[in-house]
Amino acid sequence: MEPSARREEAPLTPREIYERLDRYVIGQDAAKRAVAIAAHNHLKRVQARRVRRQSLIKKSNILLIGPTGSGKTHIARNLADILHVPFTTVDATEYTEAGYYGKDVEVMISDLLLKANHSVEDTQRGIIFVDEVDKIARRSQGARNGAGSRDIGGEGVQQGLLKLLEGREVYVPLNVTQAWNKSDFVQVDTRDILFICAGTFSDLHDAGDESSRPLGFGADAAARLRRRISTRQLVEFGMLAEFLGRLPVVVQLELLGEPELMRVLTEPPDSIVREFHELLAMDDLELDFDDAALREVVHYSVSRGLGARGLRSILEHVMADVMFEAPEHRKRHLRVDADYVRARLKGLDAVQLNV
Repeated sequence: MEPSARREEAPLTPREIYERLDRYVIGQDAAKRAVAIAAHNHLKRVQARRVRRQSLIKKSNILLIGPTGSGKTHIARNLADILHVPFTTVDATEYTEAGYYGKDVEVMISDLLLKANHSVEDTQRGIIFVDEVDKIARRSQGARNGAGSRDIGGEGVQQGLLKLLEGREVYVPLNVTQAWNKSDFVQVDTRDILFICAGTFSDLHDAGDESSRPLGFGADAAARLRRRISTRQLVEFGMLAEFLGRLPVVVQLELLGEPELMRVLTEPPDSIVREFHELLAMDDLELDFDDAALREVVHYSVSRGLGARGLRSILEHVMADVMFEAPEHRKRHLRVDADYVRARLKGLDAVQLNV
């Protein structure tokens, strides 16, 4: 090797990415494996371009499909931390077709540029998480030939995203709040930006005849196979075939059950229970949750269909009085039992949870 040649570190292997994701993301093993492979290929593609070598590796943009609270955003955010790249989350419903009131799709690159401290080089290897992509499905189903009203917030947004997903040089505004100001623009190449799109596609999950459920041995495996959402179903749902073609890695997440949600509460290094322990420890208070109390929280979340996202809101409500009184009762040991949780949860249905 020539002394002047720049040595590149070997990219993380899929197993290394998976193991790091596994520390923070409970369950969803198939999803974590697929995301780890896509991220590894993305790193190799970026590395090949850094040494100015022609590469046949295509972009591995990802589409995550799963119910609310199944961990779509959590996987993407932790992946960005593992890869040490800028990361931003955007809501697809905020964007409109170019020329109409609303955000142009290039503004999401501006959000990433802001997170990268306006470093174009760092921006060009970042990750953009586009949430709620199922809400930009084609709404004018009867106007596929171009007739009728324009679908500026649905099909128009998908068409605008095509060039970003595929990768090309675009001009993005430096000031996110003044995207209309045409004087302050910077050129960004999106070829190495990893796009992770996510949506619930709840209508597709709910579709199916109850009478056609498989019975007997192997019924669970057959049911999982039947629940797989096909590209044809997504196109019929209103997603453009060209849009789906630029998201080659399709990952379907499963609804988390009570055992997985119990682990979400306690196992990850950034778990909610650990957070409450740390908060009260700063007031010289020792906190202890009974397993039965945590099971009450998990059961409430599952019964309301809130998933992992609802656990924080439920526990914040349960612990509201404790957190209010805690600073005035230092050097004590607090124990939260199932009876206390059940009493607090009785009036929770009347509260609007922030999930």
